[in-house]
Amino acid sequence: MKHTITVSNASQGDYPVVVGPGAMEDIPQHIPGDAKKLLIIHAPALSRIAEQMKEDLSGERDVFLAEVPDAEAAKRVEVAAFCWGILGQLDFQRNDAILGLGGGATTDLAGFVAAAWLRGVALIQVPTTVLAMVDAAVGGKTGVNTQEGKNLVGVFYSPRAVIADTDVLASLGDNEVKAGMAEVVKCGFISDPTILDVIEANPGEAIDTASEVFVDLVRRAVAVKAAVVGDDFRESGLREILNYGHTLGHAIEHAERYQWRHGAAISIGMVFAAELSRIVANLSDEDVERHRRILGSLGLPLDYPQGRWRTLLATMQKDKKARGGVVRFVVLDAPGKPRVLAIPDESVLFAAYQELGTSDS
Repeated sequence: MKHTITVSNASQGDYPVVVGPGAMEDIPQHIPGDAKKLLIIHAPALSRIAEQMKEDLSGERDVFLAEVPDAEAAKRVEVAAFCWGILGQLDFQRNDAILGLGGGATTDLAGFVAAAWLRGVALIQVPTTVLAMVDAAVGGKTGVNTQEGKNLVGVFYSPRAVIADTDVLASLGDNEVKAGMAEVVKCGFISDPTILDVIEANPGEAIDTASEVFVDLVRRAVAVKAAVVGDDFRESGLREILNYGHTLGHAIEHAERYQWRHGAAISIGMVFAAELSRIVANLSDEDVERHRRILGSLGLPLDYPQGRWRTLLATMQKDKKARGGVVRFVVLDAPGKPRVLAIPDESVLFAAYQELGTSDS
């Protein structure tokens, strides 16, 4: 069964997120009627699907393909420039459209390319991973990485639609599905604790992409993000709660040269955020342990080497949420009750990090 969640955006217009099996059938109705050209930006592994899309969507318009590197290698300004070169050669006009087909890195890139070309052309996001469906493709954040950190260059730009067809997840490996579920768990802790209850009651079905339980979890996670970004599109306040676990998580990704799955790093980041919340926000011992229990039941990592702390701290101090070198974290007073807190005392951060476990460097 398909579900449609509307993301409200007063400045750029509302748009639908269509979630469920067979959602790709809805793509044609979201392409601008006067579009003469469509560029599908896709990851290498999705060449077959992209070719089929080209065939299905051609006729009323000319459809072109742009294959970009896989994963975080796509999120470089050089790759964006490659796509802009294609748009220039094809004489793309403002009434034409771009479709991002792939995981979060591909949709981030496609959004950035679309936002910058002629100061904005129509964008349709078709996420093909769990992570992209529940997080990256929803909310209008676009951007690329630099050597100094992740997502430091980008803009806020809303798509015309997000098409989250859960049928395309059937070919994903188990680890990819589990990694994406980290963002679903995050939504449970910051806003919708029912998500946590459902995962605890149905851990197997929670990672079975063909199950109704899984589709419902994706729908719930999208609804959380839609509500938050509808109230705070440009991350001036409330939207920061979506970064729960991300400050340390992004630092781990940077330390691992983006070779780790995003969800794996965010899982560790949430455990750290829970330990930090125990210290500074009086989060209960049971709620801290619940982080480990739920994330562990999904096969996600829970710890990171103690010897990496100084490197991680230096990266966190450059995080886009930092102010004057003071790191700001999303913490929990309780599940569903997040807040943002600046923590200038490094010893508090180090104390929380000590609880992550491993002693090797």
